[in-house]
Amino acid sequence: MVRLGGEVLAPCRLGMNELRALPQHEREITFTCRKSGARRHRFSGPLLLEVLSLAGPLFIPGERKDRLRFLISLQAADGHRVILSWAEIDPEFANRPVLLGVSRDGTGLDGEGPQLVMPDDVCGARNLSGVTDLRVFSALDKRS
Repeated sequence: MVRLGGEVLAPCRLGMNELRALPQHEREITFTCRKSGARRHRFSGPLLLEVLSLAGPLFIPGERKDRLRFLISLQAADGHRVILSWAEIDPEFANRPVLLGVSRDGTGLDGEGPQLVMPDDVCGARNLSGVTDLRVFSALDKRS
């Protein structure tokens, strides 16, 4: 189960079946892992953008640049965390096809949970396994 929260209109929880019900995309990625060297896998799953859009991030409507102040925090069951900028996944900015993978090399990830899939990353450190929490939040200091 993945919790979606933060500065969103509709916080929610999604299981693997809900993630599989979203449009599925495939990506073959190659990366270097510090422990096991070069790795190559084929993942399928929904785009991270589509998953987060279900919760309705609280952007100022009609203000494209407002989205630039938002960050995405992903946490895994083992406590590892990755932070992305919204601009990395936004179609009007970097438009990276980042996935929340539900299968790897044709095998479902039901036992370990979804995996963040970062295409084009040389190092595999951001390919976070067992994602449990997604949070969208503003990088602006609320004290200013």
